[in-house]
Amino acid sequence: MALPNNSSNKIKNQELSIQISLSGFSFCILNKDSNTVRVLKELFFNKKLNPLEVLDKLKEQFKTEDALNDTFSKVIVIHDNDLSTLVPKSLFNEDYLADYLKFNSKILKSDFITYDSISINNSINVYVPYININNFIYERFGTFTFKHVSTILIEDILYQEENEDSAKLYVNVSENHFEIIGVEKSKLLLYNTFEYRTKEDFIYYILFTTEQLNLDPETLELVFIGKIAKDDNLYNIAYRYIRHISFGNRNDTYTYTKTLKTNYSNFTLLKSF
Repeated sequence: MALPNNSSNKIKNQELSIQISLSGFSFCILNKDSNTVRVLKELFFNKKLNPLEVLDKLKEQFKTEDALNDTFSKVIVIHDNDLSTLVPKSLFNEDYLADYLKFNSKILKSDFITYDSISINNSINVYVPYININNFIYERFGTFTFKHVSTILIEDILYQEENEDSAKLYVNVSENHFEIIGVEKSKLLLYNTFEYRTKEDFIYYILFTTEQLNLDPETLELVFIGKIAKDDNLYNIAYRYIRHISFGNRNDTYTYTKTLKTNYSNFTLLKSF
């Protein structure tokens, strides 16, 4: 979804993407002329904050990070939370946004609800964005685009799996939560998000999902993306129960001024451009 532009600043050919959650945020600046990611930073909080506290942290970053005060041809905000649900496009009615969400999310009457269209599987992603973050970004930049993190994940993973038949679970790992996307024969089986504190929490939710989808851990392909590495605690416990584990790939062609640890980290942030 895009908001109107009231900015008269000179446009430069670079784009800014910011991903916001209650556990932290990250941002990335892409120089379009050279196809170079010149800035990529992540900040994680010691505890889960509320949206007002997250906004204070973001404002603090804008005061200290000179690169954020440049002019951008495009600004993107990714809302990373569990306040979303998918609706088949054929059944979607814009008058019932709150009704779609209330069955699996705790929402307030005052919550602003919006939606993204996901054309690759003819669905609508209904969600609650952090409206205070949106207001702040609008005040600074004018025009910007915002999406839910699951929109980016679902679109890109279904595109990658377009000609595949096998059942796979993609797990996008963050500091204390992860998104899980089930696909088979180019179709979306499931999208969900879980919080975890321990490696036991982590594997429990993955195995719970395989059970709900009637998938066999002995034959299932599990694909990790995001903040995870081979032989760390999360990977090791997953490998005890699931034999076929691999890592995804952003498949981007960017040049990076600072080399990233892996080619599957910061997946949604970099796929948002």
